[in-house]
Amino acid sequence: MVNILLVTKFFGKTGNLHLGRNGLIALFLVVFLAIPTIVGITSYRMGLVNHPDGLTGTIITELDTQKETIESAIRDTNENLSALSQKLGRMQSHIIRLDALGQRLTKMADLDKGEFNFEHTPAQGGPDKNTKTEAVELSDFIESMQVLSQQIDDRSKQLAVLETMIMTRNLQDEILPAGRPIRGGWISSYFGWRTNPFGKGREHHDGMDFAGKSGSDVLSVAAGVVTWAGKRYGYGNLVEVNHGNGYATRYGHNETIVVEVGQTVKKGEVLSKMGSTGRSTGPHVHFEVLHHGRTVNPDKYIQASR
Repeated sequence: MVNILLVTKFFGKTGNLHLGRNGLIALFLVVFLAIPTIVGITSYRMGLVNHPDGLTGTIITELDTQKETIESAIRDTNENLSALSQKLGRMQSHIIRLDALGQRLTKMADLDKGEFNFEHTPAQGGPDKNTKTEAVELSDFIESMQVLSQQIDDRSKQLAVLETMIMTRNLQDEILPAGRPIRGGWISSYFGWRTNPFGKGREHHDGMDFAGKSGSDVLSVAAGVVTWAGKRYGYGNLVEVNHGNGYATRYGHNETIVVEVGQTVKKGEVLSKMGSTGRSTGPHVHFEVLHHGRTVNPDKYIQASR
């Protein structure tokens, strides 16, 4: 047994505390366990008082990390939206060009505008067999837009090539001799061998004669450049037009000439007025087609316009 002497300052008295084995163990636990705990709590409280940034600093650091994560997500979203907006802008530009190309091609090819109307979206439809709508991820959406944009680029190139082909075809149609050199009248002599209208025997006729009213319009059968506009032996007043690609046409026996050498003319443009100058028996147009300097039968070129 342990005796402990207690002295109290407040009452000025002394006393004895008798502790057995169990009491001694309890006292040991109080001294060696409770006191360190109290000291730890006291130190923790003193640490908070003396160093308040210890705990709050940890919290602030965590908040800063979360804030940076949010800001990074916002930046990524903004970048994706910016890229999406730019892609949409490019696609809209492509579609505008495709619409313009389509309208030009429709006009150039003489297609029915009601059938190929590029001012409205294509007619589409069908029963709805999908009962569920699946959500589309932003990355998948952007990838789909990129594929669509590439398809639009491909179609744009194809339409541009088609436009060039149509323009080339139209240009060829313009410069290739086709049609009659007058609006009315009739054919009075064909290409080839014929009876000489001025005497006996036969002669080779290098063109076709179109008879009609004196002073009526003589028309160019193709676009080209005037290379002759004046008198020429046997032809009287002659107009010659070079159409390129080795083709040229001649219009003889005119009463008057209304074009000049070097002048560019269009298909169907008036070159002269019908007459009977030169070696002629009456008002008509002597019409010749030359290919690489040699006269050819005009008939197939006249038939080509029908």
